[in-house]
Amino acid sequence: MLEPGDTAPNFTATRGTSDHEPFELEETLGDGPVVLAFFPGAFTPPCTNEMVAFQTRLDEFQEAGATVLGVSADSPFAQGAFREEHGIEFDLISDMAGEAIRTFDLEIDIEDLGLHGIANRAVFVLDEDATITDSWIADDPTNEPDYEELLDAVRNI
Repeated sequence: MLEPGDTAPNFTATRGTSDHEPFELEETLGDGPVVLAFFPGAFTPPCTNEMVAFQTRLDEFQEAGATVLGVSADSPFAQGAFREEHGIEFDLISDMAGEAIRTFDLEIDIEDLGLHGIANRAVFVLDEDATITDSWIADDPTNEPDYEELLDAVRNI
């Protein structure tokens, strides 16, 4: 399990935009903190609540110099529709191959819903050198992080 002080591993995926642009974590580093918010699935109530909460606070994260990214195993098409429906302005990263989810040791199954190989809800705050400065991993994937604590973690970098 990755913890504060560890270096976040680089990964490649696809941006959940209409253009399905490639994404590489290391390309987002160097311009301030990065907030990686892993979530189980678009359009589910807890995930919608979380991503909308990040959107509501996006100005505060950006004022603190941070780039916010949502990461899930959803397809870029689903993420694009999710962003559009909920007015999400930050990038969602489609990790359909599960590379980041496995690398960050977040892979879970929710048998009751028939979901396998999805991300547990977790947030990692990275500095410009990819060092994890703060992390939160849900005990239960329906739980949400403390957004004020995350903002404080970003401000303290």
